[in-house]
Amino acid sequence: MNYKLLDFKIFGDERGKLISLEGNMNVPFEIKRVYWIFDTIPEQERGKHAHKDLEQIIVAIDGACQFVLDDGTNREKIWLNRPDVGLYIGKNMWREMRHFSYGCKLMVLASTHYDESEYIRNYQDFLKLVNKN
Repeated sequence: MNYKLLDFKIFGDERGKLISLEGNMNVPFEIKRVYWIFDTIPEQERGKHAHKDLEQIIVAIDGACQFVLDDGTNREKIWLNRPDVGLYIGKNMWREMRHFSYGCKLMVLASTHYDESEYIRNYQDFLKLVNKN
């Protein structure tokens, strides 16, 4: 499975806390794009796709959600619910996001700029691709 949980160092004092993310340092790639997901609805699912070459780190800035990760052979469920833990998802990993807490906010760091042709949006196409490799 091409994923791992990353623990980020927290800096803080009586004023509050801060986490710094730096490309090719505590983020294992050069960051080309940052986006966030917000105003989530608990019963709605998101994701349901894979990427051919994109790598991502996803952080639950606020709230929680469950990821279902699939490499074409194995499926695992991971909960994101802390702003100091990032979920690294590598290439060719199917991902589904579900069970959002109300108002969950996710920040995503991506290794490439947006390219629709990079997405695999059909699960059967995903299985063909990963089982061919």
